[in-house]
Amino acid sequence: MSAVEQRLAELGLELPAVAAPLAAYVPAVRSGAYVYTAGQLPLVDGKLTCTGKVGAEVTADEAKQLARTCVLNALAAVRSVVGDLDRVKRVVKVVGFVASAPDFTGQPAVVNGASELLGEVLGEKGVHARSAVGVAVLPLDAPVEVEIQVEVED
Repeated sequence: MSAVEQRLAELGLELPAVAAPLAAYVPAVRSGAYVYTAGQLPLVDGKLTCTGKVGAEVTADEAKQLARTCVLNALAAVRSVVGDLDRVKRVVKVVGFVASAPDFTGQPAVVNGASELLGEVLGEKGVHARSAVGVAVLPLDAPVEVEIQVEVED
């Protein structure tokens, strides 16, 4: 077990199987020293645990937890490309999309769910640049979607 997966276990978490793509793309691609993930939805066993807009059908706290699930799926996608998450040198960028009710402005707090988990799991390697974007709708009516870029060591 890698040190990263051991840390996840200490937090009561484990990496899921890589989420199957919903269209014509792959979950992650490596280019040189970087791995770019596709946007990851909060799928658990291939299904969304809830749907709707944050600030309407989904609370900000629920969405923050969903962002954690998204980043677990993203880490699984990275592992599928590099084999071992201990090869992650650092998380470079996180982009979070939040399907928002028209008056919802708490996107940064929602995407903190992803950012905080990366910090808990990877420590200083998890510190990253980030965007948190409110959108009208996401695939399958998901409340949140997260993609990450990581630098890896050979």
